[in-house]
Amino acid sequence: MYFNSIIDAVGNTPLVKLNKVNGGSKGTILAKVEYFNPGQSIKDRIAIKMIDDAEKAGLLKPGGTIIEGTSGNTGMGLALVAISKGYKCIFTTTDKQSQSKVDILRAVGAEVIICPTNVEPDDPESYYSVAKRLSKEIPNSYYPNQYENRSNTEAHYESTGPEIWKQTEGKITHYVAGMGTGGTISGTGRYLKEQNPDIKIIGIDSVGSVYKKFFETGEFDKNEIKPYMTEGIGEDIMPGTIDFEYIDAVEQVNDKDSAVYTRRLSSEEGLFVGWSSGAAVKGALQYIEKNPLSEDDMMVIIMPDSGTRYISKIYNDEWMKDNGFLD
Repeated sequence: MYFNSIIDAVGNTPLVKLNKVNGGSKGTILAKVEYFNPGQSIKDRIAIKMIDDAEKAGLLKPGGTIIEGTSGNTGMGLALVAISKGYKCIFTTTDKQSQSKVDILRAVGAEVIICPTNVEPDDPESYYSVAKRLSKEIPNSYYPNQYENRSNTEAHYESTGPEIWKQTEGKITHYVAGMGTGGTISGTGRYLKEQNPDIKIIGIDSVGSVYKKFFETGEFDKNEIKPYMTEGIGEDIMPGTIDFEYIDAVEQVNDKDSAVYTRRLSSEEGLFVGWSSGAAVKGALQYIEKNPLSEDDMMVIIMPDSGTRYISKIYNDEWMKDNGFLD
């Protein structure tokens, strides 16, 4: 058996039991380890779906250019799809992303444009705005816009959700995922709720993001927006790819806890995961403190990406000390 291209290897990532970083819970806590995807993140799934749907709709033609704003992982997935299908790539990202993410994107043939983090989303300099502008200026280009593209959410409804249901033999009782664009939690959550409405869907947000306040009050409060360092979760906008109706609870996690738990997953579980994975586990344990799991409960936590993206940050002792994350 062999794959015709690298993107055929996406999906069917394993579930791995957490034996030490589990808060001493009676329930079974499983990590869905998405760095087993060829692009080493869960975003490979949405990259394939967004480009397939764009081709079917005639929005992307042979020899075209894919232009996207990305924190790195969606870009990597899109770059692999582009290589397989013969497209060019231009990605915009923010200056808070690790240099290793930028280097990886360039290694797979993408042009990367660095934009400032601390500007409003509609500022002409923001990575959202620059991507939109380039897609209008460059002929035969396509801007997937993962923040508004429903193919993002549908990718998880069609792949991540069914995988988890099958792998747990329908025994899953709790599903935990970080909230970035919201596609992962919404698409997977919708599928799982359709199988069993009693499954609890828990979203993990970053301190400094708008999601938790919006979930609890329905109010988009700009006063909630504050600088934070954790990559891949939280937002200062409200994407069209998130469906709060499938979410039962939201936990917020700060930068330090996210970083410390990421390191713990690596050193205590052997899971060399990225920063938002630590946030997801810490947030899950916060939820469990208030809502203890029974022996019959089974929680699945998404581990979105690999630690290779964060060697210069989370896995660098000096960087951790400089930011007050390591004593």
